[in-house]
Amino acid sequence: MTRTDVPSAAPSGLRDRAARYALLPLRIFLGATFVYAGLDKLTDSAFLSASGPGSIGELMHGVRDTAAVPALVDLALKAPAGFAVAIGVGELLVGLGVLAGLLTRLAATGGALISLSLWLTVSWAVSPYYYGNDLAYLMAWLPLILAGAPYLSLDALLRSRRSRRTA
Repeated sequence: MTRTDVPSAAPSGLRDRAARYALLPLRIFLGATFVYAGLDKLTDSAFLSASGPGSIGELMHGVRDTAAVPALVDLALKAPAGFAVAIGVGELLVGLGVLAGLLTRLAATGGALISLSLWLTVSWAVSPYYYGNDLAYLMAWLPLILAGAPYLSLDALLRSRRSRRTA
């Protein structure tokens, strides 16, 4: 066997760098999208109101009978304005955490839980299912839950500092 016939044990050069940073575009997309979604909700007075056109209350009443888990909608309807603020703040924190790469697995888990709850309530009745975006967001969070943010992140910086202190 010649040297060129032996498969490389590890990718090198450009392929290695591409593999190393493969999750970065996903982090940027999900982080920016969730920051935007959170800010959009928190700055929309109509959405934050309990009732009326464009409100969280109107949305929840509209999806209650078609939700996979109507109990989640009923829970939100107990305090719709508070629920709207909680979702907005949650999306904002998840987005900032993922963008900064700080507690990335925890932030991604929060994003997945938000996406799961929206899929089981708001977008459950969307047909065909692939027209609803919440299921796709739920699946997009999974690689970040599994891998975290190993590069270009505060998690990596903190891990590096910890390892230098123990060495």
